[in-house]
Amino acid sequence: MIWGIDLPLLFFLVVCAAVAVHVKDLLGSTLILSVYSLIMAIIWTELNSVDVAFTEASVGAGITTILFIAAISRTRRMEE
Repeated sequence: MIWGIDLPLLFFLVVCAAVAVHVKDLLGSTLILSVYSLIMAIIWTELNSVDVAFTEASVGAGITTILFIAAISRTRRMEE
């Protein structure tokens, strides 16, 4: 493990999680969770678990983000 890379990745991971919870906009939260998933894929790659990293990148950052954006675009706000 390379501590010069691990600590900033951990910091960005925690920041992304905290910001995703506090953002009011659903689309912004979805994009931040996509970044969170990409950071997790980088961490899995660094831990020499390439198969898990590939799955995290394709499912977590790819398909899930597309499905969330599609669901958000098909809904409308109730407030006026």
